[in-house]
Amino acid sequence: MKTTLQMELDTQKMADDEKQKKIEDENKTKRQLGGIKTMPFVLANEMCDRFATTGFHANMITYLTQELNMPLVKASNTLTNFGGTASFTPLIGALIADSFAGRFWTIMAGSFIYELGLVSITISTILPMFHPPQCPSQTNCKEASASQLWVLYISLLLTSLGLGGIRPCVVTFAADQLDMTKSSVASRRWNFFNWYYFCMGMATLTALTIVVYIQDNVGWGWGLGVPTIAMALSILAFLVGSPFYKRLKPGGSPLVRMAQVVVAATKKRKEALPVDSALLYENRELDADISLHGRLTHTNQFRWFDKAAIITDGERTDSKPPNLWRIATVHRVEELKSIIRMLPIWAAGILLVASSSHQHSFTIQQARSMNRHLSRSFEIPPATLSIFGIVTMLSGLVLYERLFVPFARRFTRNSSGITCLQRMGVGFAVNILATVVASFVEIKRKAVAANHNLLDDPKATIPISVFWLVPQFCLHGVAEVFMSVGHMEFLYDQSPESMRSSAAALYWIAISMGNYAGTLMVSLVHKYSGKKSNWLPDRNLNRGRLEYYYWLVSGIQVINLLYYVVCAWFYTYKPLEERCKPEEVVELTKDKIPSFVSDKKSDEEAELPRN
Repeated sequence: MKTTLQMELDTQKMADDEKQKKIEDENKTKRQLGGIKTMPFVLANEMCDRFATTGFHANMITYLTQELNMPLVKASNTLTNFGGTASFTPLIGALIADSFAGRFWTIMAGSFIYELGLVSITISTILPMFHPPQCPSQTNCKEASASQLWVLYISLLLTSLGLGGIRPCVVTFAADQLDMTKSSVASRRWNFFNWYYFCMGMATLTALTIVVYIQDNVGWGWGLGVPTIAMALSILAFLVGSPFYKRLKPGGSPLVRMAQVVVAATKKRKEALPVDSALLYENRELDADISLHGRLTHTNQFRWFDKAAIITDGERTDSKPPNLWRIATVHRVEELKSIIRMLPIWAAGILLVASSSHQHSFTIQQARSMNRHLSRSFEIPPATLSIFGIVTMLSGLVLYERLFVPFARRFTRNSSGITCLQRMGVGFAVNILATVVASFVEIKRKAVAANHNLLDDPKATIPISVFWLVPQFCLHGVAEVFMSVGHMEFLYDQSPESMRSSAAALYWIAISMGNYAGTLMVSLVHKYSGKKSNWLPDRNLNRGRLEYYYWLVSGIQVINLLYYVVCAWFYTYKPLEERCKPEEVVELTKDKIPSFVSDKKSDEEAELPRN
């Protein structure tokens, strides 16, 4: 007959077995989530979203100048300012996603808000009360009233807020579905970011050819209605795939964690750092939710922040849970260091965006004055010229993946061919060349206009083919292959895993700050370059000095490239201790401490007592 003790032991054993079985079942279920099977749903959502976004924004300069009768500089600044806002809101969306909402629900909320903005502006284009009388001559035009502009501004604001939830989360959410550890990435024959950008390019190309044609030849009601429908389809596609997604649990506010490190280091500023970094505080259980794929190891850069991980005598004997405002783990200290190391590289993108923020608007106005006929009855819409840049980018991505990477790999022994930093540097250089070419094309365009006495007729078609603008678009496409993809991959790879949405937001924050800086630059040039020979006139670009503006931009980009080279030369890559078999890692508990590829010390070393 069993004793009471034996019965209690049996009961405890049964409970433990049941608990273990439950964990194993959860493990099996979570291993089945994510993977390549989720890509059709995620990419379908992002392609429809990109189609809608491009269709909405690509030709908006035409809508503002032709339908709302806004002056060129005012219209360009309006779009750039809202573009800057749309690139700033991702920081808010990223913090919400990383802190508590998760990427899935942040994407959903952003998509619905963006759809509301599209519906609003589509309705405003259909109802006559929301725009002024048409002005075909483009002289002495009546501008849109304040109430009409407010409808436009509210619609643009809604789309900006919606993009704040979508932009920082989609690419990171898609990458979450795959195994992105270095060993797995090196073993794959394809680069996720290259193919992600390729899919987005296809969506952009489709929008530039279909939507822009509808806007110029059918009407703005359908021209904006089609992107609105596409956005609704993107929400539907994303929802259909929701049962298959791997959803990582938010790790808490990254801003709070970084603030805790700074505060803890400040409080211990008078403490002496130990000679052996192994004596600094580490706690794997505490960092479990923010180090699913690996733990950041100690580096000797920015050693002042290491003071946050010093274990004092009082903390060593304290049995209470650690106060994170007084002590931080090495992993959390290194999270802050990683972000600080990335900032100089990230900042180089700001001046690049500032230099090119208005070029698209000005180029469309140039194209509108040139011969765009492919036949007697068919004209290329000005905004459609962007397809040459997109096609170059798409073909460049394929050639980069299939030819350049295998060729470079022979010399560099790098699985990616060249590093992200080298790839970005090439993109910076090509962008300078594109701007220089644009300046010479503008000189040629005005020379032809002068030869035919058309400088004072802003509505005249100058007898020069619009295809003179193609080389600069192609060069911008080549620059995107290197700069944009490299920048995105750099931010994802070098950011701490619990801050990847926030790091993706940095990509858009650079665009935001660049757009605002570009607006300031254009406004100053317009204000101080004179009235008679203004570089950027309101109505007649033929009497402007756009080539001078391009030369100014080129000079800024050269200085920016030199700054970037210095920053890249001294950059230190993130040190990571990867976990074995990350596909088997699930939500960690106190009963399951992660095992790592290499352990520098046991759990007892440099850790506070646990409850």
